[in-house]
Amino acid sequence: MSKSLRSPRHNKLRQLLVDARKNGGWTQEQVAAKLSKPQSFVAKYEGGERRLDLIELIDVLRALDHDPIALVEEILREDGGGISEPIQSEA
Repeated sequence: MSKSLRSPRHNKLRQLLVDARKNGGWTQEQVAAKLSKPQSFVAKYEGGERRLDLIELIDVLRALDHDPIALVEEILREDGGGISEPIQSEA
């Protein structure tokens, strides 16, 4: 598995986050304040300089009043797949 920074899926995620912020009428500064982070935190993940871990992504999406599940489903749809069966571990 290759690094996801600046991959097509990462770029799609970044664009979805930027669109969600702008559609909500928020500036980077306002989102950062809701997250108790500096404005540079928002600028870096929007600009592709920083990846968000899962917990950070959930926090960002909640700050943007956006459903995390809906965002993941949108990325999966655009990726050409859906939610697949879980991987079974060998016992």
